Amino acid sequence: MYRRALEGTEKAVGPEHTSTLETVNNLGGLYAEQGKMAEAEAMYRRALEGKEKAWGPEHTSTLDTVNNLGVLCNDQGKMAEAEAMYRRALEGYEKARGPEHTSTLATVNNLGVLYAEQGKMAEAEAMYRRALEGYEKAWGPRHTSTLHTVNNLGILYKDQGRMAEAEAMVRRALDGKEKRGGRSTRRRFTRSTIWGFFTKIKARWPKRKPWFDGRWTATRIVGAGAHDDSSH
Repeated sequence: MYRRALEGTEKAVGPEHTSTLETVNNLGGLYAEQGKMAEAEAMYRRALEGKEKAWGPEHTSTLDTVNNLGVLCNDQGKMAEAEAMYRRALEGYEKARGPEHTSTLATVNNLGVLYAEQGKMAEAEAMYRRALEGYEKAWGPRHTSTLHTVNNLGILYKDQGRMAEAEAMVRRALDGKEKRGGRSTRRRFTRSTIWGFFTKIKARWPKRKPWFDGRWTATRIVGAGAHDDSSH
């Protein structure tokens, strides 16, 4: 669908029009979801170059693509580039929208994920705590992005061996998902979160066993228009 839309907008308004560039960004998000990293990067870089030219480097739409590139670089293991992208997006969002805007908080959360993956636990916790406090204030305790960050904190605590705190966070995330989407949603969420915790904490399981994806995975949040459900 995005490919057809892209062809149409390119023909109608040209390859560098902002409408075209938004579709390019969205196509990058789709490719990233499909695991087509090279194609995703090409789309994001094209969108970024065009947006910088059309709107400037500090426009919020430009920053959305910068954040998305950070997520992609993080997924590719390009940690230094990911951090540079996140830092650029964060500074830009803070200047344009303020430190408590949800776009700012998404990048704060993403920096937390990056730091956790690098073993920088104190920095990761600071980022997650900031994101969580902001999300609770902006959207409330049961919003999807709030629950993502709650879950991320649970993962961090689990990795630090802080099991009581980890369990509290996971339980909170599960309860929030249940209230948002019913018991079937809770069951789906359980499979991708709590299994990793209980296989870590319960001695009767000698090693982690897969249950569906079998992993306890921290959640990064992409920018506007890049195929994310965090706003729902």
